[in-house]
Amino acid sequence: MTISMYSMTVPYYASMLTNLAHVLTKAEAWATERKIDPAVLLNDRLAPDMLAMKRQVQIATDHAKSAAARLGGVENPSFPDTEETFAELHARIAKVREFILNVPQAGFDGAEDRDITLKVGPQEMTFAGVQYLQGYSLPNFYFHMTTAYAILRHNGVPLGKADFFGRG
Repeated sequence: MTISMYSMTVPYYASMLTNLAHVLTKAEAWATERKIDPAVLLNDRLAPDMLAMKRQVQIATDHAKSAAARLGGVENPSFPDTEETFAELHARIAKVREFILNVPQAGFDGAEDRDITLKVGPQEMTFAGVQYLQGYSLPNFYFHMTTAYAILRHNGVPLGKADFFGRG
């Protein structure tokens, strides 16, 4: 059985973005119920040198859209990181889901061997497509998804593994 780069990318990212939206919905409802300013959750971090929860969401969505664009052979859109509310984060997630679901599947043909070059800080990194997806994009995506979840869970939002994986 052959597994396509499309099937390893778009369905996974789209599904996990849906789960991320669900987690944010639960967090916002929990904050509202307890009369907690949503900014407390949006700006919280696990450690002083880590990024805030809202930034974790922005970076996770960036990895999803960038992987779909780079591997799908289309222009990688730039979405400014200006979200300050749950509603704005939901809009960003929806925009990224819509984008990745509309990347033509045919553009992924041969992507496993396509050179993907990106600038990370001052250095340039080049990967074959499959190594980019498996060794860079997916791990970073899941790191930021997990960190956003962990920040909310740490604050007491009643989340479980089923929420993270879309069964909650």
